[in-house]
Amino acid sequence: MSRLSAAVPPWLAHALRAQRGPVPWSAVVRGALAAGPLLLVAVLSGRTSVGVVAALGAMLAGINDRPGSRRAAVRRLGVPALAGAGGLLVGSYAGQHVGAVTLTLLLTVLGLLAGAVSAVGPVASGAGTQLLVAAAIGAGMPLPEPGWQRAVFFVGGAGWLLVLRLALPTPGATAGDYRFDGERDAVGGVYDAVAALLEAVGGPDAPGRRVALTAALDHAQDALGGPRLRSYASSAAERRLHAQYAAALPLAEAATALAWAGEAVPARAVEGPRRLAVAVRTSTHTGPLPAPSRSAPALRALDDALLHAADTFDRGGDDTALHTRRRTATSLARTVLGSAGREYGLRVALCFGASVAVAQALHHARWYGSHSHWYWLPATAVFLVKPDLGPLASRVICRAAGTVLGAVLFAGFAALLPRPAGLVALVALCGALIPVATRHFAAQTAVVTVLVLSLVMVGGEPGASWSRIGETLLACAIVLLVGHLPALGQRGGGVRARLTHAAEAAHVYLAHVLDDGTTDDRTGRWTLRREAYRALAEARASIDLAAAELPALARHAEGTDEVAATLERLVDTTTACAVQLDDTGRLTPQHTERITALLDELAEGRERAGLAVKEGQALPVPLAG
Repeated sequence: MSRLSAAVPPWLAHALRAQRGPVPWSAVVRGALAAGPLLLVAVLSGRTSVGVVAALGAMLAGINDRPGSRRAAVRRLGVPALAGAGGLLVGSYAGQHVGAVTLTLLLTVLGLLAGAVSAVGPVASGAGTQLLVAAAIGAGMPLPEPGWQRAVFFVGGAGWLLVLRLALPTPGATAGDYRFDGERDAVGGVYDAVAALLEAVGGPDAPGRRVALTAALDHAQDALGGPRLRSYASSAAERRLHAQYAAALPLAEAATALAWAGEAVPARAVEGPRRLAVAVRTSTHTGPLPAPSRSAPALRALDDALLHAADTFDRGGDDTALHTRRRTATSLARTVLGSAGREYGLRVALCFGASVAVAQALHHARWYGSHSHWYWLPATAVFLVKPDLGPLASRVICRAAGTVLGAVLFAGFAALLPRPAGLVALVALCGALIPVATRHFAAQTAVVTVLVLSLVMVGGEPGASWSRIGETLLACAIVLLVGHLPALGQRGGGVRARLTHAAEAAHVYLAHVLDDGTTDDRTGRWTLRREAYRALAEARASIDLAAAELPALARHAEGTDEVAATLERLVDTTTACAVQLDDTGRLTPQHTERITALLDELAEGRERAGLAVKEGQALPVPLAG
């Protein structure tokens, strides 16, 4: 695949790339027990249309069912499901009571709102997607139930999958600690990532291992920070797990400082974090940990962090903070109304509104015949405009290929399987395949196409496989056209907004470390460090996505990757400065010269990339004493 990536354009290489990893058997079982059984119960009770709506809710929730903790799954599955129910409610009543023009305008405004809110983060993006997809389905799918009942059954279908997620055991869960399987694995992954970084210090793999450590810390924060009835960890086991996560932060800081120095670390220093990772996953004591030499500030910090972690594991700890700050309403509004929210909101509104308008025109012109299924066109456009699923060209290629494959497969299944039993079994099979198919957008599209066509046929409509292909290709054309329109806000607004946020977080972290009055506030420092690295990871992901777009779009993000690389070196250097100040209270000339050079390089890079620099971000660097 690496040779192929070098031989083809980035946008095509992305379309051919698939995620790898073990089969998530627990998610496969949940998928098999979700949409299919719900539909079966409804068919047996004579309420087939109710089962179709509930199965749709379970299917869309299954797309969001990702590995992680049960606590994090509540927000990841629940929030989009509630948004989808709201969209289904609005779409149902609008489709029944307003004309085509008013409906198009209403759904366009809804697209503007959903797109802008999607800039807040992954959960908000999932909520915006389900809101629009469910609104289109509610407006276009002929169902006998009133809108409020559709919304209730939609939430019920998604809620059933969430109940399965919370109730069913996960393979590998620790016996006697059933609630914290995902959390334990996430925290253990942090200690493994620390050990991997220490092992790579002084070698070419160190930068990549530092990025992997950031990803592990982000994942652990998300796993531990899901919604709870109380604002704090209420059980002893949960408090202990939070303390073990907090004990990993000074280890991560020391490992980052060692990687910055670039001097190889003795092998015995790697063994300690490895044993801590095993102790987290098995809920056992660590036993004696090999201590590294204390010949340098970062090594002394590593030794102190290992001692602190060993004490926390053996006796428990009182540091249960996750070192995150709750986002305020002001910051959320700034994100929604900022350049990223405006640009994406406009594009979603135009794509969704245009697809609704075209679908309505075709519908009233009887292009669909006597069957009303115009909702497929705008629903397809929603997924195509969603940048979380890859670059625009990649999304279009994968969606078209997946729809064709899914339609062909369904045509074959529909000709062979008995009805409705065979179609219900097909829905259950597709539900089980979704967790695996999400590794590639084309595969996911094929599976979802078969599932939705099965639901439509069970609900009483004849097969519409071939018309789905035409509607999908039409949606691809609409999104490609709108995606390349030149004047929809600042191009690359999402990349620039995330990179600006990362620069602000890096400067706040640097200011905190260099301020002599706050160097003893390690909890605050670790919080700012986590925010800086998380913001950098989000910016880097956005930049990598933009680089894989077609050249006409990719050029708008030129220069941002160099700025991100400079910011990463600045945050690493700031971490090394923090460790140095803890040890000696003063910086060496190497530290001050490196910070000065990086700040100058950052200012030049931001100017070349067209990124604004706020006043107060040019920081004085203390002289080495």
